[in-house]
Amino acid sequence: MTRWAALAIALSVLALIGVGATGAASGTQTPEIVEVYPNTAADGNAGEHVVVSFPEPTNLSGWSLADDRSTVALGTDTVEGRIAFSTHPGYAEEFAEDPVHGLDGFIALSQEGDTIRLRYEGVVVDEVSYDRAPRAQRWTRIATDEGARWRWVPERATGFEAESHEVPTATAFVLPDAPDLPTEVLDGADRRLLFAGYTVSSERAVEKLLAAHDRGVEVVVLVDGTPVGGQAEAEAEALDRLAEEGIEVRVFDGDRQRYRFHHAKYAVSDDRVLVLTENWNPSGTEGRSSRGWGVSVTEDAVADDVTRVFEADAYGHDTVEWTEYRDGREFFESEPANGTYPAEFRAKTVPAESVRVVTAPDNAETETLGLLAGAEESIRVQQVSVGDTDHPFVEETMRAAERGVEVEYLLDGTWYVARENREFVRYVEERRTEDGLPVDARVVEPRSRFEKVHTKGVIVDDRYVLVSSVNWNNNSVRNNRELGLLVESEPVGEFYASVFRSDWYGGRWQLPIEFGAGVAISVGLAGWIGKRAIRFEE
Repeated sequence: MTRWAALAIALSVLALIGVGATGAASGTQTPEIVEVYPNTAADGNAGEHVVVSFPEPTNLSGWSLADDRSTVALGTDTVEGRIAFSTHPGYAEEFAEDPVHGLDGFIALSQEGDTIRLRYEGVVVDEVSYDRAPRAQRWTRIATDEGARWRWVPERATGFEAESHEVPTATAFVLPDAPDLPTEVLDGADRRLLFAGYTVSSERAVEKLLAAHDRGVEVVVLVDGTPVGGQAEAEAEALDRLAEEGIEVRVFDGDRQRYRFHHAKYAVSDDRVLVLTENWNPSGTEGRSSRGWGVSVTEDAVADDVTRVFEADAYGHDTVEWTEYRDGREFFESEPANGTYPAEFRAKTVPAESVRVVTAPDNAETETLGLLAGAEESIRVQQVSVGDTDHPFVEETMRAAERGVEVEYLLDGTWYVARENREFVRYVEERRTEDGLPVDARVVEPRSRFEKVHTKGVIVDDRYVLVSSVNWNNNSVRNNRELGLLVESEPVGEFYASVFRSDWYGGRWQLPIEFGAGVAISVGLAGWIGKRAIRFEE
């Protein structure tokens, strides 16, 4: 009997007993598996469970769950909604986000991969397969406009979908050129100030947070507790000051962390949202080292979306108060960045059309892939590094190039990423010369404009711009908490494209249009000079 024949029989049986059907064949509703949790990381893998959704009241008699080794009946109760089934319900209640129903029998969910089947009277009604199960992650069915998809979701992690919101304007800026813009946003808070970062050691930011608190603004700060290399004394001192003045400071560092790192960098100031690629420290938001991008929009719906993310992260099971976290910890001494750089690009507030709030691991991968897949003319990527040539983002840009889209990568040349970026440039060169694709890649030589590239930005067709904390690697997209704004706006796209082109050629290459006929000659000369200021890695 084929799977579809079995499904047809099952649907007929369900219709007879009064339970609707969801299958594509019938358009009605039937129970289905919506989540599998095979690796709880508890002793003996206690608490593993399968979640089944029952759209209508359903008597469990005749229903069972099975894998290739065993089958267990679901019982005789009548249930409705999402129900978690486990052979150890007492343990499962600690992990499950749905009501738990105990099983009178045993079914083992293999951590190495398995197929779980939901049966009625022995007929398979639904089945779900998964590969090797990551620690403390749920194999979860996500409903989208394009249909259902499955992905691994960390325990108690969010599953936010990105939605488009109309916005009248957006403020675009880059660092180190416009270091006053981030603190200006903090200055503007009258009611609330939600402040999220990976690391926080900026004296400017701390002073603005304290000032907001003093004028009665509700201020909450959220930072990562395990940044790479540990936390600096400067950050500990900054967070101490905030906490001592009564500001709520929370640290992402609890048991069974939902995300590898809290790597997002943003703020919600009343109904204004600021998103950065840079950390809240001297090298980033104070403009003393890094090339970075930032964007700000004022819109209630966007602020509400970002606030939901902040609240879910700040008050989860894996965050603690700073005063509790810092007890007994040691911090390392560091030298803050102190470079000075010219302000070539001023912040611009320009017309915009829409904004989508992009988060990882919730939707950043699918949103970015969709953005790249929709490219018609150009894709410009500015990143710290892209070391993996078979990453889905890279593969999608190459597919775009195959259909004629011009693709450019601009990467950092700092010692800790230089080797992998050189290798990536060689890969792009091969695709250009051997496959004839319109792709190019460079490792930038900053000269005197900034010290290093820390941007995580994408420009598509000079109209769609993604400004986020997302690095182009699987850990960032699938394991970290990241956040960004995907802005649709030709003026915003033109702004960042201008910055990108300046960085590409090693200096500002565009001249005002009023220079008339001299523009073409000047641009050509600037381009020739600029090329000599770039280390194009062989």
